[in-house]
Amino acid sequence: MLAVWGYAASALGYALLLLLLLTSRKSGLAKYLLILATAATCVWSLSPFFIGELTVERLVIFDNIKQFFWLLFLAACLKDNFTSLVGVLKRPETWLILALPIIALVVPLYLDLNDSWLFLIQTLLALQVLILLEVIYRQAGENRWAFKPLILYLGATNLFEFVTFANALMVEQLDLTYIAARGFIYTALIPFLVLAIRRVQHWGVDIFVSREVVLHSSLLVVAGCYLFVMSLIGYVVKYFGGQWSATIQIILIFLSLALLATLFLSASFRTKVKVFITKHFFANQFDYRHEWVKLTQSLENTRPGQTVYQTILNAFLQAMGYQSGLLIKRVDNQVEYLADQEAEPLCAEQLVVIQQFFDFFQQKNWIIDIAELRSKPFVYEGLKVNHATLDKVTFQLVLPIYRGETFWGLVLMTNTKEKPRSLNWELRDYLTAVTAQVTNFLFHHEAAKEVAENAQFAAFTRMSAFVLHDLKNVLAQIDLILCNAEQHKDNPEFIDDTFETLHHTKARMDKMLRQLSEKNAEPASHQSLCCLSQCIESVINQRCATQLPQVELTVSSETDVVLDQDKFANVMYHLISNAQQATADDGFVRVELSHAPQSAQMVVTISDNGSGMSKSFIQQRLFTPFDTTKGNAGMGIGAYDAKAFLEKIGGFLYVQSEENVGTVFTLNIPAD
Repeated sequence: MLAVWGYAASALGYALLLLLLLTSRKSGLAKYLLILATAATCVWSLSPFFIGELTVERLVIFDNIKQFFWLLFLAACLKDNFTSLVGVLKRPETWLILALPIIALVVPLYLDLNDSWLFLIQTLLALQVLILLEVIYRQAGENRWAFKPLILYLGATNLFEFVTFANALMVEQLDLTYIAARGFIYTALIPFLVLAIRRVQHWGVDIFVSREVVLHSSLLVVAGCYLFVMSLIGYVVKYFGGQWSATIQIILIFLSLALLATLFLSASFRTKVKVFITKHFFANQFDYRHEWVKLTQSLENTRPGQTVYQTILNAFLQAMGYQSGLLIKRVDNQVEYLADQEAEPLCAEQLVVIQQFFDFFQQKNWIIDIAELRSKPFVYEGLKVNHATLDKVTFQLVLPIYRGETFWGLVLMTNTKEKPRSLNWELRDYLTAVTAQVTNFLFHHEAAKEVAENAQFAAFTRMSAFVLHDLKNVLAQIDLILCNAEQHKDNPEFIDDTFETLHHTKARMDKMLRQLSEKNAEPASHQSLCCLSQCIESVINQRCATQLPQVELTVSSETDVVLDQDKFANVMYHLISNAQQATADDGFVRVELSHAPQSAQMVVTISDNGSGMSKSFIQQRLFTPFDTTKGNAGMGIGAYDAKAFLEKIGGFLYVQSEENVGTVFTLNIPAD
């Protein structure tokens, strides 16, 4: 009685679903095939009410009709051209799929088959549906979420059918408990079918069913093991005369659930098993120590006239044993050719494919085998490529290169002498290691190149700063001449002194021009025997006389020293001028010169009673190049230049200062 209620509920549920499908505004072959399959299921649910005496033959007829229409629906889903029934029926694979249900319907009409044969056919039909479901789900790609309710609905119902008839096949009779439960199970799973109808917008998934998928499906392996175990248990029970106990039924249910889980996990499970066996039971394909040494030598041995990029490409090709290749960089989503080896630039069609690869590599760091991409596009989930354009591609292997997490470029390789190597897990691991080593070399090279370029710019900037500083000194001399010209233009001595100053200015400007043209950060030093007092007096009179306060020079004792007089004059001008700028007009700036025989040094002190400097400023900023407190009026290299000059000639510069009190610069200059 309970079984009747189950089948009645199932019939009512599928009748309502059929009504909804008939009144739906959606059109197309998918709707009509789904109507046929739903109607067949509804008739199947009503069969216990009008078949009279329940026999195996009558039972399986309705099962075969139901399975026929669901298999027709699944056969139509295998290709993208889901347009017409005629188109679906013209496919050879459709008739291959429908062959078994047709045989199940026709053969019993002419042959008196044993019940075991009928059970076997029903078991195979359920298994066939499960295999098709695995293929559809595995290759649905981005549509997996939409197809999942349909997979769950048909997977669960056919798994139950598989268990029911496999059990009957092994004990040679139907278990009425399973038959009674079918109505409730089909009723309970109707929501999954409704959800699938709402989710799936495009039923065809354009599936490529390869021989490997059919012959090596893990579902077949699991089903075979299941049949073997169940057959063994059934034989043992029958041999000892026992009956199926509750414990064995629990075990059967557990194994059925395991089979359902395997249906969805078989691809990853099979791959893990294959990799585990290959890793632990077979010798490695590569001697990694030897390959690492060979790769390192390849990177170190750059031939004359060969760029680093060419060396990198050759290292990749040598690692794979390929002969032709390109190294390209992605620049603003465009292709920049860095190196090539027996390869032509990419044609327009190949550039289109490369652009699609760029989008893919933004998301996933995968090595692409073009042959595998053509035959098994579902492996590269998320890679959208036009397969007609892909046929124009001549390269065989695509290796992405990343700089950190950012996609940088590609290596395209081709084996022109023999068949390309098939990428297995070990070859992919090997290429990953090679890529890590080579890209590390590549980016170290680029970093070194950037450092060298930055050093050149830094040297040029420093040279420009020193030249500009010297130009300011020259400008100060010219300004002094112009200031005194009106007053002393009739004085012959002033005219002579002006010409002498202009000759000196021209010489300095010539030296600066040579410095700029030769790109030297510092001019060559021209040392000579120099009287410091005369040099300092000349700086005070010619370059600092126009500023206040006036500078006082005191010479206690002195001896001539050997140094670059122009450079020393620039240092003195900068320190004296800074002292004048930091001191009020009524303050003082004093320069004292003395000889210290005990230390064989000339000592020059420049003191003022100006604003002074803090201890932290002296330690952190005073001698830092290009750090100035004068805004755009200063370059921030005067104190740095003075300190560097004295250290270069073996002396030193010492500073004492107190804010709002004053500053004393002490210059110690070697005198021997």
